Amino acid sequence: MNSRPPAPDWRLFQGDGVPRMPAMPEAPPWRSFGRVPEEPSAQVPAPRPYLISRAEADVVNAALHLRRPLLVTGHPGTGKSSLAYAIARELSLGEVLHWPVNSRSSLQDALYRYDAIGRLRESTLVRERGGTEPDIGSFLRLGPVGTALVPGSRPRALLVDELDKGDVDLPNDLLTVFEDGAYEIPELSRLPEESAEVEVLTADSDGGRAKVVRGRVRCSEFPVVVITSNGERDFPPAFLRRCLRLDLPDPDEQRLRDIVAAHLGPDALTRAEDVLTAFLERRAHGELATDQLLNAVFLRKGGLSLDADGLLDAVLHRLGGAV
Repeated sequence: MNSRPPAPDWRLFQGDGVPRMPAMPEAPPWRSFGRVPEEPSAQVPAPRPYLISRAEADVVNAALHLRRPLLVTGHPGTGKSSLAYAIARELSLGEVLHWPVNSRSSLQDALYRYDAIGRLRESTLVRERGGTEPDIGSFLRLGPVGTALVPGSRPRALLVDELDKGDVDLPNDLLTVFEDGAYEIPELSRLPEESAEVEVLTADSDGGRAKVVRGRVRCSEFPVVVITSNGERDFPPAFLRRCLRLDLPDPDEQRLRDIVAAHLGPDALTRAEDVLTAFLERRAHGELATDQLLNAVFLRKGGLSLDADGLLDAVLHRLGGAV
């Protein structure tokens, strides 16, 4: 594979046990976690555009008009999760509420969590000191689904990520909540009338709070719900009937070129055409993700030789089947 000579100092780690303090190179745009620019006048880069076809965007718009969850399927790396952030950014919906589903996930945790033990401990300490018992709202935090259903003038964006990794009953558990747009918090509904209004914590990263009246939360605007699935198992018909389905295909060569240009600049492939060719050849024989191509092009753009001792194989490794 032809490539330009690597930068002389691209190997930060030498493997010789000698302590060093090399300058860290610039991170890829998709791996920069809100780093503050060193120069006060430096501008924060604008978000990269999310590339989607008109037909796929029409399905998104239909879900928005119908106030229905959008069930997005496709291979890893096709942009399923990124779609939720693209919608939230373009519609100015604020922070995306993210619920990453795993085998231990339950709807209860996604709605709210009540720290009864913490409240009991705090109440005991306060009583011993002659103080006032702490408010229950300080020990009850809404989860991402619970926060998404808090009433507001604008809908919230909710990403339910990889639902097929959850328990087999989880999709059906979501049905009632998504149909009613509401749920109950029994710990609050049992409070006396004088404590009918309680401020609880939310899942927002800024430490937000929400008012809950008589233990009942009901949305005024149904949230923009994006549910992703890798197609690992089928969902119940009743659940599918209440969703709009969008299957994101693997991007073709032109779409890949557009994605690379959007993330790394229009000239990123000038000296990396061979990387794109290698990616397309390998993808034809096994599953690869688009971000693997971005990683390879980023390394080439930084002057690294992808011929170095199987480095390309490490970056463009197959995602399915035997390693």
